[in-house]
Amino acid sequence: MEWLDEYEKLVIRMDTPKVVIDNAACPTATLVQVDSARKRGVLLEAVQVLADLDLSVKKAYISSDGRWFMDVFHVTDRHGRKLTDDSVISYIQQSLGTWTKPSQPSALEGLTVLELTGADRTGLISEVFAVLADMDCSVVDARAWSHRGRLACLVYLRDEDADAVRVAHIEARLAPLLRGDSGASGGVVAVPACAVAHADRRLHQLMYAARDQDRAFPTPSVSVESWAERGYSVVTVQCPDRPKLLYDVVCTLTDMDYLVFHGTIDTNCGEARQEFYIRHADGSPISSEAEMQRVSQCLQDAIERRSFEGVRLELSTPDRPGLLSDVTRTFRENGLLVAQAEVSTKGDMASNVFYVTGTTAGQAVHQSAIEAVRERIGNDCLVVEEHRPQLYQKTQPDDRDDRNGGGIGLFHLGNFVKRNLYHLGLIRSW
Repeated sequence: MEWLDEYEKLVIRMDTPKVVIDNAACPTATLVQVDSARKRGVLLEAVQVLADLDLSVKKAYISSDGRWFMDVFHVTDRHGRKLTDDSVISYIQQSLGTWTKPSQPSALEGLTVLELTGADRTGLISEVFAVLADMDCSVVDARAWSHRGRLACLVYLRDEDADAVRVAHIEARLAPLLRGDSGASGGVVAVPACAVAHADRRLHQLMYAARDQDRAFPTPSVSVESWAERGYSVVTVQCPDRPKLLYDVVCTLTDMDYLVFHGTIDTNCGEARQEFYIRHADGSPISSEAEMQRVSQCLQDAIERRSFEGVRLELSTPDRPGLLSDVTRTFRENGLLVAQAEVSTKGDMASNVFYVTGTTAGQAVHQSAIEAVRERIGNDCLVVEEHRPQLYQKTQPDDRDDRNGGGIGLFHLGNFVKRNLYHLGLIRSW
């Protein structure tokens, strides 16, 4: 009936997210406000869009009331400036202003993903790419993380390089390398590129599945407490701020099947403090001390995976067969361990970023090794940047006011959210 069609249109209009981007409310950041009907995963979707654009979230307020949800993010670009690029602003509005899933990027059509997991060691990445080069596989894109002696890697190959017979041969050659001498679990799984919705999230999932309980060095401060009166579990994260920190935390909570109902995020002098009020998907809070400890450890791992001390090497050069094998072999021959890698090709150009340390994870990189790599690869195509985050430590209580005026925006788009949090008793003052 016609009136039913009109009703369905009304529901769609009511449920469609409303996105407001304001550059006037706050002098130091752009405010992105997302109002929507409550939907599982909506927070992760919003944070993922911002993370993919390399935007920094300086403050954020998350609040839900019944079926409705509001997020307010104070964001800057990678240089700490407000957003002025109209194409970026338009992309945020289009990406967050609809529930319709974006179509698979054309760049990933006709690709197969190899999911590699195994015991990490010096030179493993080099050996993996050497095997693929020897088998004449064309690597279109790749992502790799190593953490606590484990490696997770996604390698995108063209479909013609990854038929069932060839994948079986690849697995037979790579499996012994990934398991290592100890015979630890590891292997290769081939899936269509469309099955991996987001590379970073999939790497988190692969690392989570093989998490290690050994915690022999300083970790981020993560606490999980019960607030039985309100029916919430309260997760508090305090650590040095860095790009994609919020994404890594929200991604982990989502994949562990927790819902975030309220939250506040603040950064001050390079330190980040995040607080989330969560429940299970069935509406119940965390009920046991063991589960609280598991949540704390998993969040610590997720934060550490992209927090390391080393050197960032950015390589931009014409693509050619065996390039990755040659580059990573050069790292290995000069005693460099690849902690993370981001590989992509655009046309006939390869754009590769490697995060390297000494032969032992966290060990300082000698300048002589960097110079040897530059001489071998080419000074003109290699950019070297030292990457030294602070040691993890619990931040001290301090005055959270923004003395530079950044707090002005709290009385604009963030105003409504803070009022909700105050009336719920989730923050002390408004």
